[in-house]
Parts: sequence; C-alpha cells; structure tokens
Amino acid sequence: MTTMTELERDNEGYLIDPEQWNEAVAQELAEEEGLELDDTYLAVLKFMRRYWAEHQTAPDVRHVVDYLVKEEGFDKKTAKAHLFELFPYGYVKQACKVAGMIKPRAWSTG
Repeated sequence: MTTMTELERDNEGYLIDPEQWNEAVAQELAEEEGLELDDTYLAVLKFMRRYWAEHQTAPDVRHVVDYLVKEEGFDKKTAKAHLFELFPYGYVKQACKVAGMIKPRAWSTG
C-alpha cells in the first residue's frame, strides 16, 4: 500500500500521479483538509475516481452533481449544496485533492 511519504505531490498538495491514490491516501489527504471521511464522502470520491479512470481527467462539478441526482436521489439544487457542505472550501480545493486528482488548470463550477 502506498503511504503519504512515498507520494509525489505538487506545491499545493495535489497528487502528481493519480494512480497512487487509494482510500488510505484519501483518509490522510482528508485529515490535512480537516475533513473526516465517511461513506457519504467515499461515495462521491469513488464516483470521481471512476470518472477519472474512464476519462483521465477530473470530473467537473456538474458531473458530480448529476451523479448525486441520479444515484443518491437529490434534486439538482440540493445536490450542489450537499457537495459544498461536504467540501466547504471548494470542490477543486478539497474534493479534487482528496480524490487524488491532478489540480485542474481551468474550471467551471457547473
């Protein structure tokens, strides 16, 4: 299993190689962000990882909102609010980092 000391990260703490991510890494990244992961977080993070595996890019926030609507039963407005309750310092700053994404260069907030 990969440990945090073995990971290459950029100067903001994002993983250089998303392939090194696992749930233990997510836990440590979350702790750095002041988050306590539970199944609610892990459902979002696992969706983000599946999206990344298929597209080799981080999902835009709108894709995560669509996932929450389809799979978790939220309406669109509530889904977006829920996402930002989970990651109060922002989708890119916290969700993408904890999910092991490379920091996106440009971003749409959906």
